[in-house]
Amino acid sequence: MPGKPVEFHPEAFEDAAAAFGWYCERSDTAAAGFLRELEHGVAAIAEAPQRWPPGAAGTRRFLLKRFPLSLVYREQATSIQIIAVAHGRRRPGYWKHRSA
Repeated sequence: MPGKPVEFHPEAFEDAAAAFGWYCERSDTAAAGFLRELEHGVAAIAEAPQRWPPGAAGTRRFLLKRFPLSLVYREQATSIQIIAVAHGRRRPGYWKHRSA
């Protein structure tokens, strides 16, 4: 049984694009690794969205293993929405307005 589709909030897509750009400027290998980790995270969330503990504003957080980023998401009736691709140490909670 396939999981729910995963969608990116437009600002979360911008977060991911900015992180990818940052890694691209430093290393093609790091940028490719970031994309693999991002794809793995999206697939894991789609497969079992309730696996990660609840957080603020009805969200959950999937931590990327090799990068200081997490996928902040919420499960909706027919889909899962990635609200932010958030850096673990920068501007905590900056994405909270997106979950309203």
